[in-house]
Parts: sequence; C-alpha cells; structure tokens
Amino acid sequence: MSIETRKIGNLEYLYAEGITVPHGFTTRFGGVSTGTQYSLNLAVGRGDTMENVEENLRRLGAAVGFDPEKLVMTLQVHSDIVRVVTDKDCAGFCHRDYPKCDALVTNTPGVTLLVFTADCTPLLLHDPVTGAVGAAHAGWRGTAQDIGGKTVAAMVKNFGCKPENIRAAIGPNIAQCHFETDGDVPAAMLEAYGPEAEAFIEKRGEKYHLDLKGINALSLSRAGVRHIEISDACTYCQCDRFWSHRASQGQRGSQGAVICCEEVCR
Repeated sequence: MSIETRKIGNLEYLYAEGITVPHGFTTRFGGVSTGTQYSLNLAVGRGDTMENVEENLRRLGAAVGFDPEKLVMTLQVHSDIVRVVTDKDCAGFCHRDYPKCDALVTNTPGVTLLVFTADCTPLLLHDPVTGAVGAAHAGWRGTAQDIGGKTVAAMVKNFGCKPENIRAAIGPNIAQCHFETDGDVPAAMLEAYGPEAEAFIEKRGEKYHLDLKGINALSLSRAGVRHIEISDACTYCQCDRFWSHRASQGQRGSQGAVICCEEVCR
C-alpha cells in the first residue's frame, strides 16, 4: 500500500490506498483563490475571502466525494486536544467558528473531518470494522504530546475500535531535510518517546533535523496501529505544490487533510 496522487480536472490531491472511505491530502492545485493563497486555499484568516474558501471546499467535496455542508473543522492551537464530533457539530465553512482542538474523531456517517497544514504533519485514520474515522494536525508540539496516539485512544474509548484494525496515513509535511531546530525540539521528543526517538533526530552542526513523519508513525505504532502509510512528500522541497510556512515565510494559504465517515455494511 502507498500514497498515490489523484487528479480531477485541475484539482490534485493525495490518497492512501489502504483507506477505503473518501479522503485526501490536498495540494495547492484546483481552486479559485489568488495571490499568496493561490489556488486551493482551504482556510480563512490570511487574506483570502470567505467566498473563495467556500468554493474551494465545494470543489474538494465534489472531487473527493463528500458533502461540504457536513464538514467539521479544527481551530488549531498546537495542542493534544481531541474532539469527538457528530453531525450536530457542523458549523459552516469558517474554521474559526469551531472550538479549539487539533484532532477530530467521529463515527457518524456522512460527517467529514478536516484539519489544516502548511508544514505540520497531517494524520488520517479509518477503522473499517466500526466505520469510525479520525484526523489530526500534528505540529511538533502536538507530536511531542502524542496527539496521534491520543487520537487512536479516543477512537478506542468512544467507538470501540481495536487499534490493530485501524488504517492510518501520514501526509505531506516539512521533512527531515528541512525541519531544522534548536535543542528544545529534540529534547521534547526524547522526553515523550525515550530512546526510540533518537532514530528520527540528526544533529548537524549546532542544529538538529527531525523526521516528524517517523516520530508520528512511532506514536501510532505505540498505540497499536499496524497499518501505516507514509507520504514521502516534503512541503518545503515542493513549495510550488504544497504550502510551506517556512519556505513562504508565512505568506501562504493552507492545505487540508479530509476524511469522510461512511456507514459500515454488515
């Protein structure tokens, strides 16, 4: 199983072969936004119009196969907060209208979860047995707080999922080649994950480079997830294809990771 690219007209997104419900990691391509948000920007707050964002979400829904009116989004704060949501939590197209959190889980058919990234690590989860799904935005702080493992735990607690049944996908982020930090970030990872984190930390001169995809895969595997697909795309290296906060020095839009809950046929 692998992460593949799908193109529908001008719209392009990535999907995981092991996840069988509608889902995707978006790129910059296929929307109507302009300027630094060109073209498939999914979030308000950096200069784009609400009308553009709404149209972009409708286009994404048509391409991926979900109802944009049944989206639940995140107002992200680099936390380990996981919200359990239903169709009653669908609050429109403006993510700023939602409570603060960095991960969502649901087992309500028709509901689609959306998290935003522009260098941070997106995680999508699907349990084909119960039908439950999850989505998480793992910045380095969220990664150090084990947000991946906590999202799995929320699916287990609230929906009776078994971790070994869950299919996970880790999408495009700023890869180890360009995620350069001071010593506080690797120290946080080592405190959270112990010596196992050392395999994903490389010292280069006075700085450190971290593989956040690898650490999030460690988080998920520790939670019992056995099926994990990982994109090799780097948002910094491919900043013409994905938004990168670092590469653009903050002048950017937001891509998203979406996953739709579908009813399980028994």
